[in-house]
Amino acid sequence: MGHRLKTLGEFIIEHQSQFRFSEGELSRLLNSIKLAAKLVNHEVNKAGLVDILGASGVTNIQGETQQKLDIFANDVFMKILKKRDIVCGVASEEEDDFVIISDKDGGHDNKYVILTDPLDGSSNIDVNVSVGTIFSIYRRVSPVGSPVTSDDFLQKGIEQVAAGYVIYGTSTMLVYTTGHGVNGFTLNPALGTWYLSHPNMTFPKGGKIYSINEGNYVHFPQGVKDYLKYCQEEEGNRPYTSRYIGSLVSDFHRNMIKGGIYIYPTSSKVPQGKLRLLYECNPMSFLAEQAGGKASDGYRRILEIEPKELHQRIPFFVGSREMVEKAEEYMAKYPDDAVY
Repeated sequence: MGHRLKTLGEFIIEHQSQFRFSEGELSRLLNSIKLAAKLVNHEVNKAGLVDILGASGVTNIQGETQQKLDIFANDVFMKILKKRDIVCGVASEEEDDFVIISDKDGGHDNKYVILTDPLDGSSNIDVNVSVGTIFSIYRRVSPVGSPVTSDDFLQKGIEQVAAGYVIYGTSTMLVYTTGHGVNGFTLNPALGTWYLSHPNMTFPKGGKIYSINEGNYVHFPQGVKDYLKYCQEEEGNRPYTSRYIGSLVSDFHRNMIKGGIYIYPTSSKVPQGKLRLLYECNPMSFLAEQAGGKASDGYRRILEIEPKELHQRIPFFVGSREMVEKAEEYMAKYPDDAVY
């Protein structure tokens, strides 16, 4: 008889004691996320058949045109998280401000907030390239029984109690950490069940892949240009291979499995960087560190950056430890390019 794969539900219950404040809340939170992810997955998979593709004509807080599926994914996550009496507040990359879960929904007594990028890489939807959902969970700092405040969301990444992503690709996977390593679960769409397919995921120490939009090369800071030259030199195990999908979740996922670095630096086009500290960089950095990798803004550890605003952007270097450290060496030669 073949080995029976463990389900996500079984895994969560089995490892609940590892969660610092376990009162069954993590199980309920992750159950909500996996349900929302299943609904989004269903919609993503049939997107080519219905009029849900393409831009909606609505612009989000970032000034980006929202894709229709962005709005759908945001609505799904918001509805499920609001109605399940688990979190006291939600912040989404698609919303102007954080959402307070009202007292009538039991929100004021809940102990957790969740931040999410409901559909990362959504500009790739129309061409059938993998997209994802990113989530980050914190324990509230405001008093239980009161409405959440901005302080609950503007916490350093080191305070995260759980983080993860869902990748809607050739197969759909949920990858998450509660600070005890990283595990990946693949959805069996016929049964609607998630199975542990990638236990104890780790970044190789080094790698041969670098992921960056080289089309912006002329706009990059000198440290990044120098590092890219290093990646392209004929020496030792170099030149490295350039692989850039343009969906953070997809690029990160591939690099974690194969070894690599993902870079979205500052540039003359995006002087603060483009990715958001709270919705993208913090959760991915928590996962990277838990998988033996490293995450930096080129100068500092991402997880120790004090957030100043909900939609704050920063430069992002993440991946195999040795590759990130080498990139930081090149950045260190240009201290004036650091963004604080």
